[in-house]
Amino acid sequence: MKYAAFGTHLLRGAVEIAAVKSISGPGLSLDTEDVTSHDSTEAWEEVVATILRTGEITCDLVYDPNAATHKNLAGGLLFDLTTRASTAWSIVFPTTPAVTWTFTAFVTKFEPSAPVEGGLTASVSLKITGKPTIA
Repeated sequence: MKYAAFGTHLLRGAVEIAAVKSISGPGLSLDTEDVTSHDSTEAWEEVVATILRTGEITCDLVYDPNAATHKNLAGGLLFDLTTRASTAWSIVFPTTPAVTWTFTAFVTKFEPSAPVEGGLTASVSLKITGKPTIA
C-alpha cells in the first residue's frame, strides 16, 4: 500500500499546529563503537551498539504571527522556545490504520521568513528528549 503525505498532523499535546506545510524527521539512529582488536577474525571491523539518537523534527509552516500555536504565549511554538519548555508532541500519519509517533521535545529553532515576492513562512525545529513511542 502507498500513501500520500497530505493529511499528516503535527500536534502539541492534543492541539494541532496551524498551517504546517511539511514535516521532516525525526532522524532516528544508532551509534556504534569500534571494538576491533588484533585477534578479530579475518581483520573485519567489529562494532557494538551504544546510544540510540532521536534526531530532530523540522517543519515549515505558513507563519501567522497571530495564530495561537505560533505565538509567544502559552501554547505557542515561540513560547516553548523562549521558556525552554519540553512538551508532549505527536506526528499522526494519514495511514490506515493511523500510525502515531509520540515524544517529548524542545522547540530549538523558530526562523521566520518574509520574502518580497512570497508569503510569511517559518522554519521550526524540535529536539526529542527521551524515548519516542512509535505505534
